[in-house]
Amino acid sequence: MKFGRVPLDEVLGALAVHSLRLPDLELRKGTLLDAALIARLRAAGVEEITAARLEPGDVAEDKAAAGIAAAVSGSNVRADAAFTGRVNLRAAVPGVMTVERAGIDALNRIDEAVTLATLPAFAAVDAGQMVATVKVIPFAVPGSTMDALARAAAPLISVAPYRLTRVAVVSTLLPGLTEKVIAKTLRVTAARLAAAGASIIFEQRVRHDEHEVAVALERAAGQGAEIALVFGASAIADRRDVIPAGIEAAGGRIDHFGMPVDPGNLLLVGRVGAMPVLGAPGCARSPKENGFDWVLRRLLAGLEVSRDDIMMMGVGGLLMEIPTRPQPRESAASVTGRAAAIVLAAGRGTRMPHAHKLSAPLHGEPLVRRAVTAARASKARPVVVVTGHEAEKVRTALAGLDVVFVDNPAFADGLSTSLRAGLAALPEEVDRAVVMLGDMPKVDPALVDRLASAIDPQEGRLIAVPVADGRRGNPVAWARRLFPALMALEGDVGARHVIAENADLVVEVPAEGDGAFLDIDTRDELEALEIHEIAEHADVDARAALEGMKAEDA
Repeated sequence: MKFGRVPLDEVLGALAVHSLRLPDLELRKGTLLDAALIARLRAAGVEEITAARLEPGDVAEDKAAAGIAAAVSGSNVRADAAFTGRVNLRAAVPGVMTVERAGIDALNRIDEAVTLATLPAFAAVDAGQMVATVKVIPFAVPGSTMDALARAAAPLISVAPYRLTRVAVVSTLLPGLTEKVIAKTLRVTAARLAAAGASIIFEQRVRHDEHEVAVALERAAGQGAEIALVFGASAIADRRDVIPAGIEAAGGRIDHFGMPVDPGNLLLVGRVGAMPVLGAPGCARSPKENGFDWVLRRLLAGLEVSRDDIMMMGVGGLLMEIPTRPQPRESAASVTGRAAAIVLAAGRGTRMPHAHKLSAPLHGEPLVRRAVTAARASKARPVVVVTGHEAEKVRTALAGLDVVFVDNPAFADGLSTSLRAGLAALPEEVDRAVVMLGDMPKVDPALVDRLASAIDPQEGRLIAVPVADGRRGNPVAWARRLFPALMALEGDVGARHVIAENADLVVEVPAEGDGAFLDIDTRDELEALEIHEIAEHADVDARAALEGMKAEDA
């Protein structure tokens, strides 16, 4: 192909290389220069133009691109019509894209004028989605180059359609794992599977026990499940842990445990008979993409996933910043860093309709003042109080207390908005926060301090929850590393699913009494607590008097 600046007298039959905009003429790149166009260019004062002219044996860009696209398209891939030297390749069916990496690299090395770009290998694709593009950069390709491309070209890009559609889900249970977490996990999983045309046909919840896991997997296989997903109440820690032991007890085998993808490290891949079994990592409870998706998609498409396949996922396997990965600015000093308290006091208290709940008196003291006084009696500083509904009443109830007030005008949109407002108000030097509820009047300041001190980013303890008799309560302490996850919450939801998604980061702190579990929603509950505390104090006085009488007798 000849290329360069050419006088107008010599450009007949050549192609314009650049677009040109003149008062009465718009010449587009690649336009064939015929006599009429040349005359208009001359009338506009143009004397020469950059042009390209094909030589004998050259293959025009569109024909070259179409030929290459046809050669590299494998099963379930179709090519668009060529345009300006480009052909886009699209998936003919939904599925997982497979590529021959070595062949694509070899083709791209033949000539810089010809390029082939694809989506990443094993990407999930929908029907009609572009999976690759062939681009011929100049206006033509020499015949010798086309011959070399023809020798190298072969089906290099295919789409493996989703084949497995019948999925079983087994969830193991331990105290503290709530029904809401399991329900959310099932919703997220169903949505994940729906994208691949699959659905949950068997669902069972069992104790976190290898025998019960084995029985559930056997039942799933008997129900015709083509793949089983096991969500453990506790993360898999070893090949000998409950879930892998359950797979083996069902007569299955463990193919691989662990993967170099983050999030997703704790994935387990096994098999019971012909049924693949995935032991899901905690991040699989979240809809965000993680290593679990990478393996699940391949299995749903009927592709084998070997140990080597998993171990080769490390390059590109760092999917996003996650809480378990230390931040650059963190140091050992953060282990004893500064704690703050956030008291959420913006709610409407709709179950106490004839009064403003948080300012309702408890032994003559506003309900919210009890909670905030506990925060003030702890070591946490600052104490941030988030107001919203009847904000002035809350401020009046807390008059004289050294706190930072933050108003949340969006309080009607749900609890998450108040949490975001409180977190945004914290000073940069705060590295952990204890999130408290304004309607919990019996929280012990010592518990607040124990929760805050239990946070240790260096040891991977990023969430501290109070626990008694297997129940988890409030308040909850959070390391700064998890603040972004909390800030991303929406609607009238708390942070339970953030806890569930980061189960490995949770430390349980023993809680005494009922303070971590008692919140006041109704007038009856408030009156019952007042009566209980009067009786409790009366018993203390009586016991003190009795002890005094015994001492006198002695």
